[in-house]
Order: sequence, then structure tokens, then C-alpha cells
Amino acid sequence: MAEGPLDFWINWASQIGVLLSLAFQVILHLFANVRRRSRSPMLRLPLWLAYQLSDMTATYAAGQLLYSSNTPQDHQLIAFWAPFLLLHLGGPDNITAYALEDSKLWTRHLLSLVVQVVGAGYVLYKYIAGSEIMLTLAAILIFVVGVAKYLERICALLFANFSSLQSSLKVASHKKKNEKSSLKVPRQYQHFYIEHQDWYSDLADEHLLQRAHSLFHICKRGIVDSVIEVDLANPSEVVSLDNKTIQGLLEDPEDMWRVMEMELSLMYDILYTKASVIHSWVGYCIRLISPVAVATSLVLFHLSSKYGYSQVDVAISYTLLGGALVLETKSLLGALGSSWALAFLCVTEWDWLRHSALCTGRWHRLRRALVSLRRSWIGRMIMTGSSRRWSGSMGQHSMLRFRARQVDLVSRYLGDLSKMLRLGGWWDRRHVWTIDVSEKVKKCAEDWMVSTGDMNTMGLRRTKWGGLARKRYPELLKEWEDYKLVDFHESVICWHIATNLILAKIDQWGSDDVEVVSVLSNYMMFLLVDSPDMLPGLPQNWLYEQTCKQLDTICEQFTGSPSKEIANAILKQGGPTNSENPRLSYACVIAEDMLYKEGVVTALKMLWLDFLAYAANRCNREAHARKLGSGGELLTYLEHLHQVKEGRRG
Repeated sequence: MAEGPLDFWINWASQIGVLLSLAFQVILHLFANVRRRSRSPMLRLPLWLAYQLSDMTATYAAGQLLYSSNTPQDHQLIAFWAPFLLLHLGGPDNITAYALEDSKLWTRHLLSLVVQVVGAGYVLYKYIAGSEIMLTLAAILIFVVGVAKYLERICALLFANFSSLQSSLKVASHKKKNEKSSLKVPRQYQHFYIEHQDWYSDLADEHLLQRAHSLFHICKRGIVDSVIEVDLANPSEVVSLDNKTIQGLLEDPEDMWRVMEMELSLMYDILYTKASVIHSWVGYCIRLISPVAVATSLVLFHLSSKYGYSQVDVAISYTLLGGALVLETKSLLGALGSSWALAFLCVTEWDWLRHSALCTGRWHRLRRALVSLRRSWIGRMIMTGSSRRWSGSMGQHSMLRFRARQVDLVSRYLGDLSKMLRLGGWWDRRHVWTIDVSEKVKKCAEDWMVSTGDMNTMGLRRTKWGGLARKRYPELLKEWEDYKLVDFHESVICWHIATNLILAKIDQWGSDDVEVVSVLSNYMMFLLVDSPDMLPGLPQNWLYEQTCKQLDTICEQFTGSPSKEIANAILKQGGPTNSENPRLSYACVIAEDMLYKEGVVTALKMLWLDFLAYAANRCNREAHARKLGSGGELLTYLEHLHQVKEGRRG
């Protein structure tokens, strides 16, 4: 009689479960770094599914091992797979959390660890204990490694929690923290770097990465909003040894931007990977022991008797052992060749280890081999997204451009339907697009951040949004005093519309300043629509929707008309007599007042840079950290630049 689907699943559920669990581990190992620098949903969706399903599959497969319908002889071999599921639940080194909130669930993982260890121990005791000694020893070795890796994951989640990060920073003194964060190599080992500068000149990023490590304490304190306690008795000690490094970076904007990218990438490691636990004595010991233990287990299993076992189950056992050996070896090489390892070696108290690794050039040769492999075509295929660069893109959203395309009946009907189905946010994001952050935008933002010394001792900007720009252009921005508005979101909407109206009517699109103004205005509007939690103040979705409705009423009369004609209509119908939406009236008054004055574009550029700087500084720190897990956000990089410029050191 033919086997039905249900019978097939009952007989093969355990085998399918463990193979799927291994497959998800391979996917996470290879592609977890994609999210470090990509915003693309097409690339992130498979990774998200693998992350969500990996734990579920391993847990389900572990339960199946208890109730498998195989014969006692076959069940003995199937029980050998239980420790591998613990190893899979420990997860790869390059991803412990997909979202920042995952680190807050470390207690849930701890409870899961207890349950899974008890379950796996019971399976081993019931079906393997007392059987052939080699199979028993092989299972015990994998069991020990699995428990260690699972515990390590829980510790990484615990240490990535914001409260834990803040506590760790408060415990360490300023002086000690500077010493541990620095990558300054002891004088007796400096000749080693002179001998190995040849390949550093070819791989300039390696030198910048060392600078990023040496300044990482600034990034860490900034991202968790930890204030430095200054020793007033010895104020000279508060002056950081990093001043020269920071000053050098400020003089070279390109290097400065790269170092900031790397620092925030290191922060990503702390928040979303096992970096905080890997690069310690315990972490390195686990990585050294794991491949040896798995290889030993493979040899023991190979030497054990397989008489009476299913050939399929034997093949699956070899697959699990071989997969574990490859993945654990990859983790070992990745940990030893990481730039974090150099930071560890430079501050270790074991001089013999530092001498053996650095002076002999062993670590450097390993690092060079791994970097060369990563840059090869094979490495680019296997280590997708392993670069420490961020996405390099910024979102854009133009209210006038968006609403002008919503005036036809079909678009309006679909928009109303999406709102009825609570998909209004998704519908609005159809008209959100991304562009590469141009060098013009970087240069303007850097110059503004470096030139404005407006932070108090708590690291917060003293002046409200737009205040610094108004001081520089009091005549052009005199309307600001009357229409600066109370809420930040409200101000963004008002000035965004005014900017769009002005740019639609002036004929200066060839200038760099016009491009920068348009990009910054659209970027702030993008944040308001797509990531309102990154802007200070309470989100004002109702205000945005109300303004969109009024713009629709005006734009529907000018379908297909030039932008200048639509701007004229808005200026005419949305003026001072409009009481339904004063924000639109304010925007029209501002636009009419500034439209034909000399220097209006430059004034608007300063204004939006001021908006940008204020939003970056007042953004919730967890929102900054959350964006590191989705390719990074320009706002985060600018705030870090401000922190570095002000010299907030830990």
C-alpha cells in the first residue's frame, strides 16, 4: 500500500527537521551580514525568515526526537542528533538578534536553554547511555559544545541590552576605559607594524579600522547616551589621548566618514552579534575547543558500529557532523582574524601571547589571508555583505510630488482601500524612494556639524531647530519667528511645503545648493513618513494626513500640469484665508515672503541642515541603534560626527 503524506511526515519528520535546522544555520552564517549595509526588502526577507524559523525548527525537531516512530535501533542513532539541535540554537557568531528588541528577551532564551538541555539530556540518557561507548562519547562532546554555544548566545543578548551597556560604561573609570579601548600597540612591538606596512598601504581600510577601534568608546557612549564623569581633581587626565586622532580625521573628511562608518559597524557587532562575548578568554577558548570537539566526535562516530542503522540516518549524521565542523572552523578563523582580536591582543596582560601573535606576524598573516579571501570572487560569493560600509543611501519623500500623483480616481480609491485595511502606511511608502548620499550632501552636513559648537555638557543642542540658521540669516528667515511652530513634526511639514513651492518657481536647478536643499527637505519628510520615531516629539500622523487631503483638493484640478502651475494654485488657494489647515497657510506665507529675495536657497540650505542636526541630536538612542540593523541611517552618522567633534570620550 502506498505511503500517504501523513505517514511520510510521521516517519520522516525528525530527519527533515534536523536537516532544515542545519540549512537555516548555513543561510545565517553566509548572509547575516547583508543587513549591515542593505535596505532592500528582497535581500532582508529571506534572512528574516531564516532567523525566525531557525529556532522554531530546532525546537520542533527536538520535540520530534522524543516521539519518533522509528525502531529502537534507529531511534538510538536519531537520538544522537539532539545535541546538534542545541548547537543550532546557539546560533552563528554573526547574528544573535534580528531586531533590537530581541536582546530584551534574553530571559526567555535562558528558560528555553533549561528546557532544551533537560530534553536533550533525557533523550541521550534514554536511548544512548549504556550503548556503544564511542557513540556515547561522540554525543557527549557535541552536547557540551552545544550547551556552551547556547549559553554564549544568551550572554551576548544580555550584554547587548541597553541597560547592561550603560551599567558596564558606568563601572569602568574614564582612564581605564581609554586604555582598554585604545589600539595603541606597546612600544616594544611597534617595529612589527613597520615591517608589515606594505600590505597596509594597499589596504588603507585596515589602518582606518584600527582608528575606529581606538575611538570606539566615543561611539559606544553616544549610542547608549552615557554621560562622562569628569574627575575635577585631575582635569588634565580628562583630556583624551585621542585628540590628535580626531583632529587628523577632521582635516580629512573622506577618512573621517570611513572611520565613522566603521565605528558604527563595530557598534552593530555589539548589538546584533556575539562580538561582546567572542573576544574574551572564554569566547576564544570555546572557539578553539569547538572544532576539535566536533572533529573528535566525527572520528568516534566513524569508528563506531553502524550495524542495523538506516543508511539514510547514517548519512544525515555525517552531514550534521560535517556541517558542524565546517561552521565551527569558519567561526574560529573569523574570530581569530577579526580586528577585534587585535584589540584584544593589544590590551591582554599575557605578554607572551602578544609577542607570539604580533611580533612573529602570525596574526597579521592570518588577517591578510582572510581579507584577501574576502576580496576574491569566491569570497564575495560566500561572504556576502561582509564589508563594514553602510548602505550609503538616504530616503526621499516629496509631499507635492506624491499628492500630485494621487488625484486620479483609481489611485484615490486604492489609497482609501489601503487605509480601510490599515495599510495606509504601506500605501504611502510607494512614493518613497532612495538615493545615494552624494558628496555634496556629506560635505555640507560635515561643515555644518563641525562649525556649530552648540552642545551643552550633557551632549544636547542648546538651540531649538532652525535657531542657528535664523541667526545667520535674520532677514531672510524673519518669518521663522512667527511660524516656527511648537512641534518639530509640524515644522517639518510646514517648511517642506514652503521649500517645494519656492523650488518649483525659481529657475536655479543647475546649482548645487538647490540640489542639496531639495534632498535634505525630502529626507526629513521621508523620516516623518517612514521613521517618525527618529524625529523628536510625538508623531503627528493626523496632521500629515490632514495636509495631504487639502493638497489633494487643490491638485485634483491640475492633473498633468507643470509643477510651477501647481505651485501657483497652492499659493493662491492655500493662503492666509485658509482656516482648515493653518500649516498650509504658514507654508504659503513663508514661500511668498522668501521667494524673490537674494540668497533664499542658501538660507534654506542652512535651515534644513539645522533641522537635520537637531533631529540627529534629539533622536531616541534606541532608534539610532535600531537603524544600524537595517543598513544604517544618515541621521545616525551625523549625530556620531557631532559627538566626535565635541569630543565626548569614555
